[in-house]
Amino acid sequence: MSEIRIPELAESITEGTISEWLVNVGDTVAKGDPVVELETDKVNVEVNSEVAGVITEIVQDVDADVEVGDVIAKVGESGEAPASAEKSEAPAEKVEEAPKADEKETASEEPAAETAGGQDVIASPAARKRARDLNIDLSTVQARDPLGRIRPEDVDAAAKAGKQPSTPAPKQEAATAEEPGKPMKREKMSRRRRTIAKRLVEAQQESAMLTTFNEVDMTSVMNMRKERQEQFVDKHGIKLGFMSFFTKAVVAALKEFPEINAEIEGDDLLLKEYYDIGMAVSTEEGLVVPVVRDADKLDFAGIEKEIASLATKARDNALGLDELQGGTFTITNGGIFGSMLSTPILNAPQVGILGMHNIQKRAMVMPDDSIEVRPMMYIALSYDHRVVDGKGAVRFLVRVKEMLEDPFDLLLEG
Repeated sequence: MSEIRIPELAESITEGTISEWLVNVGDTVAKGDPVVELETDKVNVEVNSEVAGVITEIVQDVDADVEVGDVIAKVGESGEAPASAEKSEAPAEKVEEAPKADEKETASEEPAAETAGGQDVIASPAARKRARDLNIDLSTVQARDPLGRIRPEDVDAAAKAGKQPSTPAPKQEAATAEEPGKPMKREKMSRRRRTIAKRLVEAQQESAMLTTFNEVDMTSVMNMRKERQEQFVDKHGIKLGFMSFFTKAVVAALKEFPEINAEIEGDDLLLKEYYDIGMAVSTEEGLVVPVVRDADKLDFAGIEKEIASLATKARDNALGLDELQGGTFTITNGGIFGSMLSTPILNAPQVGILGMHNIQKRAMVMPDDSIEVRPMMYIALSYDHRVVDGKGAVRFLVRVKEMLEDPFDLLLEG
């Protein structure tokens, strides 16, 4: 009998949540075959079987949290019976050793039975998870399995029977019980959503974050895209979008204000002389930030192709860890969802993030005091005031604005 364990995934990943089993008990697997999909803080990865044989037991159920080294399944040689079959063929005397229902109830009243709440309870991973969700003490649950193994339905039965632990239930559960007529649905947060929530809070707690705003007249960019779109597509096979303009403008501004392309490490400031720009992408499970490497060395077409490739991978849940790690500065575009103005949160340990917003036509006073209708976009720079002074942040944003309003220099540089 061999075991399938959670392998070393990456230096920064030590745990995950089982998202989906790709095999069932009784399935035959070859060495290297994927057997389970694991959701980690960053990406979903497949865990492969290290041996060939038959899946005899699945140890961890879907939604179970596991760490590197944990056993998740067992594999036997071809022809070996699955664990469930072995149990069903157990000798009669072993079955008789299992306590009867009335004996278990009697034993649960004795002090010695209280230790069952620790290690002596036989329960499936799904049952243990269900018990945690319902705040049920497994030592109070009566198993219907003749071998005494507690299953999720046993936990549900115990909950309905009112076998609650002595510890008080969480306030939210108490409120639900007091207001049975109020519709409510409880869902467990995904590992990725939990990680996003944790890091966003940490970013606000561990940095002196401020945001400065400006607005950009997008007339020149929009005219240039309209004039050159057909030629651009014919030559490069991809559309000329807004993101390449903003990426080029950001890289140029970062070269003028290097402290915004930095991070704090202990008492030192690391000024990075390369430009790996993170692009925030919205997926069903939350925001991910794949990185466009060496954006300063790419032309407009190269940036557009890289962004399109990363966005597709993000939505297909196919990003690799190397595509998410690092990054010196981030751009996020809330405008695609209609956002008019926002204060983006830093992507730690970076000290700057640029927020793009919706383009709206507004009446603008021109230099000659005439009034024209112009396509305007608010932009926002959130920055860590520990590293970046207000003057530098404002000048950085003004420089981005200037280059976008007169983008010919960006094309020449590209």
